[in-house]
Amino acid sequence: MSSNKNRRQMCWQAIYLLIIFSASVRFAGNIVGGTGIEDLIDESKSLVLLVDTINSSSDPAVQASLMRGMLSGLEGRRNIPPPAGWPDLSERLAASDDRSVRELSVQLSQIFGDQSAMQKSLETLSDQSADASARRHALRSLLSLRSQDASSLLESLLDDPDFQIEAIRGYAVVENPTAPSVLLGRYQQMDSDQKRAVIETLATRQRYAQELLAAIQTEKVSRDDIPVHVARALKDILGSRFTAVYGEVKSIGADREKQIAKYRAMLTPSALAKADASRGRAVFERTCGACHLLYGDGGVVGPDLTGSNRANLDYILLNSVDPSYDVPDGYKMVTVLTIDGRLINGVVAGEDDTKLVLKTAQQPRVVITKEDIEERKLSDKSIMPDGQLDQMKSQEVIDLIKYLQTSQQVELAK
Repeated sequence: MSSNKNRRQMCWQAIYLLIIFSASVRFAGNIVGGTGIEDLIDESKSLVLLVDTINSSSDPAVQASLMRGMLSGLEGRRNIPPPAGWPDLSERLAASDDRSVRELSVQLSQIFGDQSAMQKSLETLSDQSADASARRHALRSLLSLRSQDASSLLESLLDDPDFQIEAIRGYAVVENPTAPSVLLGRYQQMDSDQKRAVIETLATRQRYAQELLAAIQTEKVSRDDIPVHVARALKDILGSRFTAVYGEVKSIGADREKQIAKYRAMLTPSALAKADASRGRAVFERTCGACHLLYGDGGVVGPDLTGSNRANLDYILLNSVDPSYDVPDGYKMVTVLTIDGRLINGVVAGEDDTKLVLKTAQQPRVVITKEDIEERKLSDKSIMPDGQLDQMKSQEVIDLIKYLQTSQQVELAK
């Protein structure tokens, strides 16, 4: 009975300390002097308290929960001075019988600049016999810490079916001069999802984008393989050099009524009656599903369309033809240029004093440390690009609208 009481007290103390630590991260630097609560929300002191609490616990569940909270508060950051007591504690945790405790302690040690922990993660990542989940955690952790050693392993991971997409996207996180030649050299043998990931990755950095533009010019990459949102990013990076090869990235706003009239004439009741909603679902997954949920499937960058006014054709057309016509602030596009030259477009998912979290078409959560941001711009445009329907064949548009107007999920076309 006493042990249960002690455990409950430990859990409440853990929750209390995590609340303090969360406050220290969120509000550090914003406290008015003389309030008497500066010590309470001092990050370094909160970390020491958390270390002490973990050290005093023998319960792996409590230890893991506290470390997950620490990782959440330190997300996106690197080379944080280790709190007092951490080196000794990390040695103890490394010998734990609980795998989660061991893995979490290594991740924290990496954030605290421990080179031996970095090496341990590299060994896990390189070990093809290791658990795939552990290898994936190691890859994500190492890339978030800008590990060049991890970046050098990405080419070998392209041959591993469990890691191909993550390896492609990893080249965007850490600049690697071999990325364009490696990715474009494999491009013709890739499936459609991998090709899209390659194009989106090569549109994140100027050096990459130049190589992608050359591949478009020589028709190694088809112009039709470039989604509208990527074309917009490439124009931002390369300017007139891109439009000279690709052509103008058309803005729809000025021709809104003309465009809507064109599609309304195409989407007659008889055309929609003959359309195939199952084929339309396949079009949705290829073009809209990266950002929008419908019936529980899809991305979370844009609004969930399940409860929207989809039965109204004019509503669908206005939001498809000119998505920036009346865009809520929460879905306006933010463009971030990092100090190492990475360009990221997304919508703000969260922010505190140390980090900015974006939702992008490629990833539901991209964490950027504020000290890594060189430039940040808020656009009046929606994250959804103009001209999506213009990229489709007429029958694809009709099938897509048929699917969007359904009242329940349909089978996906084979």
